[in-house]
Amino acid sequence: MNQHLEKLKEFIHQSDAFSEEDKASLLKTVKNAENDLMISEFKLERTEKVKRTTAILLEETIDELEQKRKTIEVANEALSKSLKELKATQAQLIQSEKMASLGELTAGIAHEIQNPLNFVNNFSEISKELLEEMMEELKNGDPEEVHAIANDVIQNLEKINHHGKRADGIVKGMLQHSRSSSGAKEPTDINVLVDEYLRLAYHGLRAKDKSFNASMETQYDTSIGNIPIVPQDIGRVILNLITNAFYAVTEKNKSEENGFQPTVWIATEKKRKTIDISVKDNGHGMPQQVVEKIFQPFFTTKPTGQGTGLGLSLSYDIVKAHGGALKVETQEGEGTQFTIQLPLPKGS
Repeated sequence: MNQHLEKLKEFIHQSDAFSEEDKASLLKTVKNAENDLMISEFKLERTEKVKRTTAILLEETIDELEQKRKTIEVANEALSKSLKELKATQAQLIQSEKMASLGELTAGIAHEIQNPLNFVNNFSEISKELLEEMMEELKNGDPEEVHAIANDVIQNLEKINHHGKRADGIVKGMLQHSRSSSGAKEPTDINVLVDEYLRLAYHGLRAKDKSFNASMETQYDTSIGNIPIVPQDIGRVILNLITNAFYAVTEKNKSEENGFQPTVWIATEKKRKTIDISVKDNGHGMPQQVVEKIFQPFFTTKPTGQGTGLGLSLSYDIVKAHGGALKVETQEGEGTQFTIQLPLPKGS
């Protein structure tokens, strides 16, 4: 009990200055003040206890948070290391996929190079014979005949130069396909790119499997012209889609009766906002549960050892990086069509 209030109550009781009624009123007021004071003291005491408890809890929380911060820091370092290792592994897998596709192209490249080399060899042999003939005519003093032979030699050399450049272009394309992309876009003739990879894929499969055969139907939109793309990247996508299409029709041909004609259709089309490159086959098609997974890394419907499951996943990422889309339409028993949609350059 508060001493000051007790003295005040005692003073009121003993004082003759107040009436009994005033004393009662004053004592009631003092009593209320005493109660309020007790409540305030109780609240203050509780507040102090809460403050002390809060301080202890806060200190414990700070210690706990510091421990968690250190744990997170260690976990972040481990995650950062794992991410670096994952990126390195991913880069190796991507390069392995590139080299695997290059392996598929090798036979087709050899076939494509053989043709211009045959021309070079033949025209070289003919030119050699013409030069020998020209030497004879020089001895005979027939300038008109020498002039005519010289013109023939010049024409042959032009043909040799043309086919040599063709072979050089094939080799450069192969090297471009095998090396890592610089990511730099360059104006590219889409129709030429598609047709080149179509022929390389076809002859590559023919060289690997002599029984392989499929019809190819092309429809190229000549109004497209050159569009800015990373040619080796889009080339890989085209190669993957065409190779998959040939695989699909070949597999169906094994199970079909006579009369089935394996066919792959390739088309390019300039639309209002996009350049479309479509690859269609009349293979078995795909069920919906497969369609939902085909762009996932490492998913493949091919037997073990015949596919990494990275082809379509990488193709999807490449097209997406170009600001485009990779679409698929399929019907079981009828076939599948993949369409690369690339954004139409402004002003085209």
